[in-house]
Amino acid sequence: MGDKGFSALRPVFCLASFIVALHLVNGDLSYSVPEEMKRGSVIGNIAKDLGLDLRTLSFRRVRVDFEGTQKRYCDINLSTGDLITSERIDRESLCGKKPSCVVKVDLVLENPLELHRLSLHIQDVNDNSPKFKKHLIEMEISESADKGNRFSIEEAHDADIGQNAVQRYNLQKNDNFILAVDSNKVELVLENTLDREKQREINLLLTALDGGSPQRSGTVVIHVTVLDANDNAPVFSQAVYKASLPENSPPDTIVINVSATDADEGVNGDVTYDFGHISDDDVNVFSIDHKTGEIRVTGVIDFEESSSFEMRVEAKDGLGLTSYSKVMIDVTDKNDNAPVIYLKSLMNPIPENVSPGTEVGIINVQDRDSETNGQVRCLIQQNVPFKLVPSIKNYYSLVTTGQLDRELVSDYNITITATDEGSPPLSSSKTVQLSVADINDNPPVFEEQSYSAYVTENNKPGSTLCSVTARDPDWRQNGTVIYSLLAGEVNGAPVSSYLSVNGDTGVIHTVRSFDYEQFRSFKVHVMARDNGSPPLSSNVTVSVFISDVNDNSPQILYPAPEGNSFMTELVPKAAHGGSLVSKVIAVDADSGQNAWLSYQIVKSTDPGLFTIGVHSGEIRTQRDISESDSMKQNLIVSVKDNGQPSLSATCSMYLLISDNLAEVPELKDISYDEKNSKLTSYLIIALVSVSTFFLTFIIIILGVRFCRRRKPRLLFDGAVAIPSAYLPPNYADVDGTGTLRSAYNYDAYLTTGSRTSDFKFVTSYNDNTLPADQTLRKSPSDFNDPFEELETSVEVGNIQNT
Repeated sequence: MGDKGFSALRPVFCLASFIVALHLVNGDLSYSVPEEMKRGSVIGNIAKDLGLDLRTLSFRRVRVDFEGTQKRYCDINLSTGDLITSERIDRESLCGKKPSCVVKVDLVLENPLELHRLSLHIQDVNDNSPKFKKHLIEMEISESADKGNRFSIEEAHDADIGQNAVQRYNLQKNDNFILAVDSNKVELVLENTLDREKQREINLLLTALDGGSPQRSGTVVIHVTVLDANDNAPVFSQAVYKASLPENSPPDTIVINVSATDADEGVNGDVTYDFGHISDDDVNVFSIDHKTGEIRVTGVIDFEESSSFEMRVEAKDGLGLTSYSKVMIDVTDKNDNAPVIYLKSLMNPIPENVSPGTEVGIINVQDRDSETNGQVRCLIQQNVPFKLVPSIKNYYSLVTTGQLDRELVSDYNITITATDEGSPPLSSSKTVQLSVADINDNPPVFEEQSYSAYVTENNKPGSTLCSVTARDPDWRQNGTVIYSLLAGEVNGAPVSSYLSVNGDTGVIHTVRSFDYEQFRSFKVHVMARDNGSPPLSSNVTVSVFISDVNDNSPQILYPAPEGNSFMTELVPKAAHGGSLVSKVIAVDADSGQNAWLSYQIVKSTDPGLFTIGVHSGEIRTQRDISESDSMKQNLIVSVKDNGQPSLSATCSMYLLISDNLAEVPELKDISYDEKNSKLTSYLIIALVSVSTFFLTFIIIILGVRFCRRRKPRLLFDGAVAIPSAYLPPNYADVDGTGTLRSAYNYDAYLTTGSRTSDFKFVTSYNDNTLPADQTLRKSPSDFNDPFEELETSVEVGNIQNT
């Protein structure tokens, strides 16, 4: 009887996905599993046996995984922790006649990774009945056969093992034969001689019984024909034939030649050969020559499918007498299977902040060959921050060897190569694709360390000032940059009232119009923040510089603008050319060239008598004063800045050429508005007024003269004061730009009550200026000109050089 041969059992692997570290658990879990259990039957409770909390099973993603074409025989109920059957388990198809049938299962749990080895011992159940190859066995026995002659009967085959296999045979009670059974064969023993004249044919019922519960049986009918002539059964040369056959032997390869002889002569001695019992899987693998007994290969010899074969060979002579022999064929392995790489678990994507040595995957390598042909080396050849670490059996852990940075390398293609130790060696490769998951580990970085923006004053609110740009190499929301202004104040007002920033683009806009004269620059801080969790940010300083626009006309400080108190300068008749007469003082609130002032006399009574410094504003005589020069000199001075377009202002300067105030006519009569184009009309009106009120004027003069003897009378309505130069606090003293020079102060006082007049002139830095200590004195008789009715004492204060 032939048995189906099997190689070493291919383990069935149950593996879970990987997360962190590998913990090897000592000891195996073993379960006894009867074959043919219904689907969903409980094998054991994994949670209880491993001491796991049921609530952690889902979190740790416990699962079983079977490789190749193997069926998934078991699975895990995550809600109960039970290991349950998921497919029909047939021990005979898994292990054949092997006395022990063990299925190895690798159980893996994640978070952290734990690898357990489970052994499922498949227990045989009596699910197969004994079977004979034929339902009817034909035998021919001579009536002259002696008592005790033995006639071989093919054994019954039972796929079960142990007690469930064939345990005994029963032969139907008869007068001629009894049954003899030993460990190797079943024989009919002739107990009483045959008599053909009494019984030509005999039918015997042979029953094979197993030892299972319930007991199963199989029967065969043995038909015996009694012959007249004497006959001998064939005899094999060996009770057991053994042969060795290389794997992958081509068809028609001779395996072995069996031989049996028969002592009979003629047709009775002709022996034919055939296979006895042979499994369905092996029936197409071998063939036997019925005449020669030569066994040849007709199918595929695969060591990995079956490492050995066992079959019964039958020899039969011409009279139908048979004998049996056993043939055992061992298959030698060839290195014909390249290693196969299975990716059991992979953490993908990998966070870029994982520490070196972190496991990111589990690799299992299988080679179906045996011994050295099945020994495998596994390695990574590329220069990548990963390596393979052997764990148990054919498992390897894929671990990191260095720090990962998604911003440098975001994806890895890792090629794993497995090579066996056969000759020649066979190898295979598998590419594992790994992506690096982004972690918000990079704050936004501005393209510049600081920014400078320039804007002209009087800008339009809402205009674009500048743009700031920050880059974040992180991915998606971690790399999304949002801009904002940090809280602060500018001149006591919130910075948000001056500027705004577009949160998406970083474009900074003005909120209001700027005035250079209020402030010239300020700084704000812009924050760039990403959208990660937690968010990261960085700041940059934006310096805003306001450019001046020529929007302020020069302001004349001296002489005071018209409408204020009346001011006049005295020029001595002895003044030489180049003498300092007065100074026009002006300032401009603008800056730079917009505040560079130039002075020009645009109109004067005597154009050739006075000149003005273009940049200093000092009025000097161009020549010596002569007697023919008019006593009253009127100058209109224009002050112009250097802006584009330039702005200007004008003022009137009133000069009296005289050595004594007594010679000076009433000062109010010399005031006229040079800016008014209606000067001629005013003169006509004045002449009419003089004619009309002449009589009134004579009366007033007489009244004044009368009052002079009683009390001092004012020469003028009030003292004429030439004020000191006044600088508003927001004007700077810039030498040479037309603003007030601090080297000069002018104080002049005109009072009444004195018969003498004193006047001191400024000591100028110019040598042509009159000495400061010169004093003009006149007696009261000197005032008998147009002012002879006036007794006036005028005291003029010093013009000092401070």
